[in-house]
Amino acid sequence: MTPLLAPELWPCALAIGLMLVLAVLEAMALVVGLSMSHWLDGAIDHPGEPDTPTSAVLGWLHIGKVPLVIIIIFLTTFGVIGSLAQLVARALSGHFMPVVLAAAIAAVVAAFAVRILGEAIGRMIPKDESTAVADAALVGRVGTIVIGVAKAGRPAQARIHDEHGTAHYIMVEPEGSDDAFAAGTSVLLVRHLKGRHFHAIPNPKPGLL
Repeated sequence: MTPLLAPELWPCALAIGLMLVLAVLEAMALVVGLSMSHWLDGAIDHPGEPDTPTSAVLGWLHIGKVPLVIIIIFLTTFGVIGSLAQLVARALSGHFMPVVLAAAIAAVVAAFAVRILGEAIGRMIPKDESTAVADAALVGRVGTIVIGVAKAGRPAQARIHDEHGTAHYIMVEPEGSDDAFAAGTSVLLVRHLKGRHFHAIPNPKPGLL
């Protein structure tokens, strides 16, 4: 076990540790009916939005088309491939390769793993995944703040159901600069900003569906 504890393997150990933390947090969130993946999904650009370097990279990795939890696949692949590369290098030469080189090899392999698996997962999940058009169609619907306190410029996560009954997790901030929505507040979406970000007002009719 001594080689596995070598300092040259710390990036791999860190990746696997982060993977375990994300997996546990996602599982805990799902138990209470939330989704950390959807929360993170709302904080990034989406491939369907105007072309930017970031959206191009995320689109190639299928992030935004499949659950963001696919990052777990990247971290797992990075950790395993990086560790194997270092152990093989040590077995062949008696020395570990430079940490930067091992990390670069692992990152490239992990990126392609995400690309390939993301495409496969994208074929398996329903095609009603969020897009800019589908997001805009949520305007006028009522949702509930589930995490955080929404204030102007500081969005919080909300859960909303579309016309098919599918739950969406979005980021909401008040339309009014002086308003604040605590967890459990019922809100009405009045404006689509970008991605999964919306402006909302207090639900004027609590019984509104």
